[in-house]
Amino acid sequence: MKPLRILFMGTPDFAVPVLQALLDGPDTVIGVVCQPDRKKGRGKKLQAPPVKILAGEAGLPVLQPTSIRTDAFLDEISQLQPDLIVVAAYGKILPGTLLNCPPMGTVNVHGSLLPKYRGAAPIQWALINGEAETGVTIMQMDEGMDTGDILLPAKLPITDEDTAGTLFDKLSRLGGRTLLEAIALLKEGRLPPIKQDDTLATEAPMLTKEQGHIDWDRPARELHCLLRGLDPWPSAYGFLNGKRFRFFKPEVIARNGSESPGTICRADKEGLLVACGHDNLLIREIQPEGKKRMLVAACLCGSPFGPGDQFT
Repeated sequence: MKPLRILFMGTPDFAVPVLQALLDGPDTVIGVVCQPDRKKGRGKKLQAPPVKILAGEAGLPVLQPTSIRTDAFLDEISQLQPDLIVVAAYGKILPGTLLNCPPMGTVNVHGSLLPKYRGAAPIQWALINGEAETGVTIMQMDEGMDTGDILLPAKLPITDEDTAGTLFDKLSRLGGRTLLEAIALLKEGRLPPIKQDDTLATEAPMLTKEQGHIDWDRPARELHCLLRGLDPWPSAYGFLNGKRFRFFKPEVIARNGSESPGTICRADKEGLLVACGHDNLLIREIQPEGKKRMLVAACLCGSPFGPGDQFT
């Protein structure tokens, strides 16, 4: 079979390994669609999305429409004559007219084992909820929120050291490999779609900064999952003496005392040991307000807190 003409739609870092896998594969990427450049940083300078940068290096044409629901944009896509559209974290819900434009339809690389964790933040919520495994799903897209038929899933175990950041990297690479496998099977007609069981569906809504404010009355195991799921963004935090501290690299330690939740039991080169509703949490990295993320050992030099102080 001749190489497929593939149009790729994606925007952030998660989509980069997926696009790279397509570029390294046997089919032809005819163009890339990504979100418009955004102003970022203190200088508010326009920055290109990561996918646009890779597409430019590969010499691919890039489209950055402000709306994908116009006749003009659909005409542009039709003129490219794609056989298949591949989507990975594009950032907007696609209309049916676009999904059904190519003869082979549109497939998506989703960062969960559907039907679990439909939505914008599947990787983070899998961690926050303490899942033992996650994965990617190659799915045939429809107009719903991650409700299309499943084509090919791939599982990945979650370790106690994983964060949202490390899982993003692992799953994006797994997504690229699984996508190539799925496309090869699609071309051979050996990938029948499987309808999702909606009764098993769970949601993964977008995260907010407020969700990072720690309730120390919760068990250390739950907070261990929360800290990792919110690392690197929006991150988990607490307050001491009116200043905010962000926490990273947690470890659950069996409780050995009667301190109130949020109380610092120990502060040394190993980290901060903080009492929780059940057991303690050892925090190895911290980010004081207005400063960079650092080891707790580095923060303790001249630090205003120590055993007996209590985070709120």
